[in-house]
Amino acid sequence: MKNVKMYEAGDKMITLIKDNYSVLQALGSFGINLGFGDKTVSETCQMNGVDTYTFLAVVNAQLNDITTYEDDEQINVPTLLHYLKASHTYYLDFQLPFIRRELQESISENDALGMLIMKLYEEYAQEIRRHMKYEEKTLFPYVESLLDGRPMNDYNVETFSKHHEQTDKKLRELKLMIIKYLPADAHRNNQLTATLYDIYNNEEWLRQHAEVEDHIFTPAIKRLERTTNREDVSKNISQMVFKSGQDANEALSDRERDVIIGVVQGLQNKEIADRLCISVNTVITHRRNIARKLQIHSPAGLTIYAIVNGLVDISSVKL
Repeated sequence: MKNVKMYEAGDKMITLIKDNYSVLQALGSFGINLGFGDKTVSETCQMNGVDTYTFLAVVNAQLNDITTYEDDEQINVPTLLHYLKASHTYYLDFQLPFIRRELQESISENDALGMLIMKLYEEYAQEIRRHMKYEEKTLFPYVESLLDGRPMNDYNVETFSKHHEQTDKKLRELKLMIIKYLPADAHRNNQLTATLYDIYNNEEWLRQHAEVEDHIFTPAIKRLERTTNREDVSKNISQMVFKSGQDANEALSDRERDVIIGVVQGLQNKEIADRLCISVNTVITHRRNIARKLQIHSPAGLTIYAIVNGLVDISSVKL
């Protein structure tokens, strides 16, 4: 059952852990060591040099699916950056190799289908590694330059092309392939079941990681840019980190932009859904959100918007 308790600075850290053992991994990423006795969350954070408010924001967001930190100026960017860097290290250096070993032990070398599933996992691991390494080489240094008061004036980033939902899709596919198509004897079945359990936990960890980046980290970067008079690159950073659009508060997602392009090209909802590999209901939801954000309700209006904002070339539009 989803936790609904909002933890506060005066709560005992041990109580938080007892209620939610999943927080243990977050402790390591924040640089908080075990052995804190009966200290409160605030005392434990102070002892480890961690901003208490930011720690609680991440923990409460992950435990309760809270996404109300868009305009929260109390978020400490250095603490958050340290957390994300350490989370990448945990995932790339431990979690990915750990699941790979589990799969290898669960699949017979003579099982051709099993080898294909291993190949699917390797493709997934390579894609998410590329995704995280891009952030480490490009995004994180950019944020550090803002923190140091020496913004990278020559910074120029192309639209970020790897999205959470694409890597999530590969993980879901891997999970379903194992469940549907890998027969096993009793021993291997137990191994596969244990592996699947870890993959499900891994999927949830990735979802929470994406939520922190989307709803806490990205808005914090935008605020940091504003304080360093760097509003001219706000659009670039939005494009780079999973979200893009014209308005800082009501940004269009990349998927919403894809839906607009489909509408402008004259596609029906079913055709758009097939092209984007999503359901018709999801397309309808995207169109509803687009109308709310842009206050544009007609295909003609969307066509004008798409042309003006460079989503389509006017020569490709039938006027």
